Amino acid sequence: MPLQVLLIEDSPGDVRLTQEAFRDSSIPIRLHVAIDGVEAMSFLRREGTYADAPRPDLILLDLNLPKMDGRQVLTRIKEDDALKTIPTVILTTSEAEQDIVTSYRLQANCYLSKPVQLDAFENLVKSISDFWFTKVKLPHRNRVDNASADTLPVRS
Repeated sequence: MPLQVLLIEDSPGDVRLTQEAFRDSSIPIRLHVAIDGVEAMSFLRREGTYADAPRPDLILLDLNLPKMDGRQVLTRIKEDDALKTIPTVILTTSEAEQDIVTSYRLQANCYLSKPVQLDAFENLVKSISDFWFTKVKLPHRNRVDNASADTLPVRS
């Protein structure tokens, strides 16, 4: 079963580069794209045309989006019990210290700046794939979909 990635990005060029970098991955990855924050939240909440959308294993989130910016999207993801456990990676052109601090305060799992050079961008996306899908332990999709915060075991 392919891993599900939601890319929230309004730049067609960055979408294409990300698709190409994931296409070369040794792990099967299904990339879904939302071009603004409103569309992303509809996808994540399985609303309207996204009623059958899969739960992403990873979210790649740009900060500078139309309709609802990435900071607002991140806030909504991390405030939603059904979504907050999805690893959310900020992938943006901003290198502003305030954006970095704000993203971590809003509970981003990591913050990556997009390189300007095409090869460097492709290498960064490949390293995201390598880290999140071969090194990190993620919960099985069916366990997450079937569990709520109230039913998760608590260790004392």
